[in-house]
Amino acid sequence: MNQNHILSHMLTGIVRDFGQPVMIWQAGTLIAVLVVAWLVARFLRGRLEVHRRARHEALRFSAESLDKALFPLLGSALVWFAQALLDDYMSTSLLDLALVPLFGIALIYVVFYIARRVFSSGGRDHAGLFVAEKIVTVLVWIGMAMTVLGIQDQVLRWMASVRFRVANERMTLLSLSTGLLWVCVTMIVAMWLGSLFEERVMRSRSIDANLKVVLARVGRALLMLAAVLISFSLVGIDITVLGVFGGALGVGLGFGLQKIASNYVSGFIILIDRSIRIGDSINVGGLQGVVTEIRTRFTTVRGLDGIETLIPNEKLMTDVVQNHSSYLTRGYAKAAVQISYDSDVDRAMALLAQAAQGVERILDDPAPTPYLVSFGADGIDLELGFWIENAAKGTAAVRSSVNRNIWRLFNEHGIAIPYPTRDVRIIGEMPGPRAVADSSVGAFMDAEVGDVVKLDGHLLSDPG
Repeated sequence: MNQNHILSHMLTGIVRDFGQPVMIWQAGTLIAVLVVAWLVARFLRGRLEVHRRARHEALRFSAESLDKALFPLLGSALVWFAQALLDDYMSTSLLDLALVPLFGIALIYVVFYIARRVFSSGGRDHAGLFVAEKIVTVLVWIGMAMTVLGIQDQVLRWMASVRFRVANERMTLLSLSTGLLWVCVTMIVAMWLGSLFEERVMRSRSIDANLKVVLARVGRALLMLAAVLISFSLVGIDITVLGVFGGALGVGLGFGLQKIASNYVSGFIILIDRSIRIGDSINVGGLQGVVTEIRTRFTTVRGLDGIETLIPNEKLMTDVVQNHSSYLTRGYAKAAVQISYDSDVDRAMALLAQAAQGVERILDDPAPTPYLVSFGADGIDLELGFWIENAAKGTAAVRSSVNRNIWRLFNEHGIAIPYPTRDVRIIGEMPGPRAVADSSVGAFMDAEVGDVVKLDGHLLSDPG
């Protein structure tokens, strides 16, 4: 009876060794192994922390679980190694018992780490992540309890004896549980590998931003498909049924899901041809904003009021879309000014070029260039042309800075900016003082610039 149960073996060994010198040797070995595991885990945490500082938020968020898993994982490995070395020389009942909780706790935190890498977004918990972690914790602790009590074989035989029918297949509770476990494991591993692949692709500097999104989405979809096929094969489901499912899916796409399929296809086309990129300022259907995210089904546009709008990708393919962002991201702007005819033109043009120096976002290549545009009625028209970096962000602030520099430099160097002059010409003889006092003066005083009025028989005009 004692040989048939792990419980009797473990407890009998503990009771037999209790108070004997061999228990002291086992306790000393266990403490030494755990101390070494703690020191190694502390060293690895420091190295991993330095490595994580340059990584994205999801990795830092899941790092807590990985840090907690290091000590029990290293401890279980070292305890197992020590147990294998000492088993031929003395009893290792205490090491056998300590190996169960160390391995179980390490398994819990490793599963937590993988789940947070897969399901966390931007350092925030997924809605069902907390519940999944609790379920995993309970299941692992139940497994550890059954292992210590030695009743796992009886539980497995009972699960194998519970039989039922699913469609035309005869299944047992054990086969169903095993199948669900394999499906969960393969799906989580596929999602984890997809997350790692997406992380590597997104960190690449030689790949276009849109192409990164395409590769990440396609890679994750292929891994999920492979996980489904592998899990079905492990469970024993004939994958030929997927052919029937694929045909039904094709019919559904042709009728009820054609809009959804069209959005997905349009999303991949947008990502591949790079007609719209993340950060572009676009105008579609009267909505103007900046593209913040391109998904396979929709594109997120943040409007000028800060509200984000989800636009179906099909709309971006069929409607007229105005893209205000150039691939070069630079734009041309100019500042016009007029100087008086008695000012030094060459000096004024040199000051115009100087006014653009030191202004943020103005490019040095091509260099700002002043021009003499025309000769106006009141002065000489000059213009300063310059290129602005990231013109989609706006040019008003840059032009304002340039105009302020022009005003300051012209004042410092005596360059006059003329203002319009108006000459009033009186046609005919000048009316006498008495006539000016006539009531018709009211009409003259109410007249505006450019009007022709009649005052005591005389026409007065302002040709300006």
